[in-house]
Amino acid sequence: MVDEKPWYLSKTIWGSLVAIAAALASALGVSLDAASQAEITEVIVQLAGAAGALIAIYGRLSATDIIA
Repeated sequence: MVDEKPWYLSKTIWGSLVAIAAALASALGVSLDAASQAEITEVIVQLAGAAGALIAIYGRLSATDIIA
């Protein structure tokens, strides 16, 4: 693997977190099928990407120093 990306854009990380949450929810009597877990993961990755972009824009607009 040569390309790098932030951890919050990793489908593997989010898929794992959703799987853990689904397992915990199952223990509490709530069930999620694999398709629902995949959809939740995809939405989270898209939201994380959008949040990252918004934070980058905010950071640049609120910066007091120029980029050298």
